[in-house]
Amino acid sequence: MTTLEKTNLRKQLRAQRRALSDAAQKVASRDLDRRLRKLTPARRAGHIAFYLPNDGEISPLLTLQRMARQQHACYLPCLAGKALIFRRFQPGQKLRRNRFNIPEPPQRRGNARPAHKLDVIFLPLVGFDTQGNRLGMGGGFYDRTLSHLPRQKTRRPLLVGLAHDFQQVERLPVQSWDIPLDVIATDRRLYWLSR
Repeated sequence: MTTLEKTNLRKQLRAQRRALSDAAQKVASRDLDRRLRKLTPARRAGHIAFYLPNDGEISPLLTLQRMARQQHACYLPCLAGKALIFRRFQPGQKLRRNRFNIPEPPQRRGNARPAHKLDVIFLPLVGFDTQGNRLGMGGGFYDRTLSHLPRQKTRRPLLVGLAHDFQQVERLPVQSWDIPLDVIATDRRLYWLSR
């Protein structure tokens, strides 16, 4: 797949998810939450990173609210130069917008956690294949952040990509810096990927 083909695929998939109605997004979010209830490692996790949906991304907010009520420590990604740091978040908390106009928890002493100290990271996808490869927005923020994680599955957070089921593609090209996912969860199914 050429760079141009990748760019065109990204545009096509983003347009598809942005075209979903509010009602369709709510149904997808509810169905995603049903799938994530079956994700045993997340139910047992103490520290979980989520994201706030943007640009038509499937929403993990029902899961975030449920897990916050169950006393899991929930985090959101925040820009830290060209990478991300994760800050503690409680539903209803006042947020500030970053340079991409995405809300983030404000910096406070002791509320940040690096990726390697999280148990689960839910991350948004533009596209995915069933080999665990992801197509992101193109900024490389998650790739740079996750590149510091150990390759051993037992010593790093479970990486769970979230997407609408229609965002699946047959095969994505893999770059040396791409970090493969452990699980992909959509509104229709869970894909467990062997590493």
